[in-house]
Formats: sequence, C-alpha cells, structure tokens
Amino acid sequence: MTNAIAGQKVAITSSKPQTTRRAIRAIKTSEAGQLIMVDTPGLHRPRTLLGQRLNDVVSSTLSEVDVIVFCTPANEPIGPGDKKIVSDIQTYSKAKKIAVVTKCETVSKSKLAEHLMKVADLDSWEEIVPVSAVTQEQLDLLEQLLIRYLPVGPLLYEADTVSEESLEDQICELVREAALELVNDELPHSLAVTMDEIIYEDPKPIIHVSVWVERDSQKGIIIGKQGSMLKTIGQKARREIQALMGEPVHLAIQVRIAQNWQRNPKQLGKLGF
Repeated sequence: MTNAIAGQKVAITSSKPQTTRRAIRAIKTSEAGQLIMVDTPGLHRPRTLLGQRLNDVVSSTLSEVDVIVFCTPANEPIGPGDKKIVSDIQTYSKAKKIAVVTKCETVSKSKLAEHLMKVADLDSWEEIVPVSAVTQEQLDLLEQLLIRYLPVGPLLYEADTVSEESLEDQICELVREAALELVNDELPHSLAVTMDEIIYEDPKPIIHVSVWVERDSQKGIIIGKQGSMLKTIGQKARREIQALMGEPVHLAIQVRIAQNWQRNPKQLGKLGF
C-alpha cells in the first residue's frame, strides 16, 4: 500500500512475516498536502534481541506519528494477533486510528463486507477503508483521508522527494527481498544484507554486497547446488537494482556467517541494528 500511494517502490514486499526491519519513510506530495508514510516492522512477541529492537523501532515511531494505520488483508481472517496489535496501538493516544482493509480485489463483495464488519468490531476507528494496491481502488480516497487528519504546517521534504532511503540501503533491501522470495521459511529471520562497496566503472557500476546468515547449513541453502540459488537471487536482485539506478550494473554477492547474530549485541550493531 505504501508503494502504491508513493507511486514507486520504496519498501520491499514479501509474504514472509517481519519483512520490514527499519522505519522506512515514503513521501507523497500533492496539492492537498504532503503525506509522510512510515512503514514499520510489525508488532510481535520478540524471541531474540533483534525482535526486541524491532519492537523498540515500532514504539518510538508510533509515539511520534499523527495517524496510525492498521492494515489487514481482506483474504485473511482476523486472528488473536490482530486483536493484540489493535490493543497495543491504543496506548498511543495522541494518534488518530484508521483501519485499512487491503487486497479487497481478492474476495467477493459479500466476503469483503463480512471482513469490514469484523474490523469495525475491533475498535472505534476514525475511518475504515477497503483498498486494492493492484487495481488502485480507493487509494486516492485513502490519501485524502490521511491528509485530512494531519496538522497544518510547512513541507518537511522537497516536493519531488519520494524516499529518504540511501541508494546503498535500497540496494541491500532489494537483495534481501530477492532472497526472501526464494528461500524456505527457516531463513528469513536469519538473513541480513550489508553493502561492501560500489565501484563506479565504465561501462557499468560494480556492486559488492554481503548476505549474512547464522549457520553453515543456512549458507549452503543460500548458495544452492553448484551456486544455483545464489545465481538466481543475484539475477532477480540485479533486475530490480537496474530499474532503481536506471542503468546496467554488475552485482557480486558474498555469503557470510555471523553466528547467532540476532541475539548478539555486537553483531547486531555491525549489521546496522
């Protein structure tokens, strides 16, 4: 949804849980105003030091925003986790609360109506809006509603700014996104990507990144038989990076091991957490 409103890819997407690991800002400026959307990690019960730090990112972000948007897919039932999140966000009393039902194109009108009623029962929302990032349905309405609940003030970013993410961070996220889509369910939480260097040479830039995992067995999964998985990850990531940079690039990926990095304060700091 964030990418759809911003008009370009700012945050990576994945079907795996806990994909987002930072507070990523996407900016949309129109005649109506400037909307700064902050995509945060999901609130969850932490099992590692990384999980605790991600929750801290969420808490510090939600304490500063003017509107909190609770997103729930129309094709997934409301569960205990959703109810816990709704309960948690009520502690941030300063912010207005809006519920957004996403992926409304995936269900029938009757199923959508049923889901909207269940969302309404969760809390007293300022607004409940069904949207579709695929068909663009009601995205303009959602943008208008969000701006309506923002305070009046000066522009915080230049009108043509879409993201404050650095090129290096965006490249690392695109590599992680490619890996997330291709590996099994065990690996997503153990994956991290860091930038080694970008060498600007003719005819194309050479980008060196490191993919970090926690164990030897995970390194083998990322590399694959005779390097097949790593090659596939590299090909997918390179296409996205070339679209981002607007030119051909050479992408070199090194797979490295940082033992139990999710629980190690020193390793977390090294990996940017």
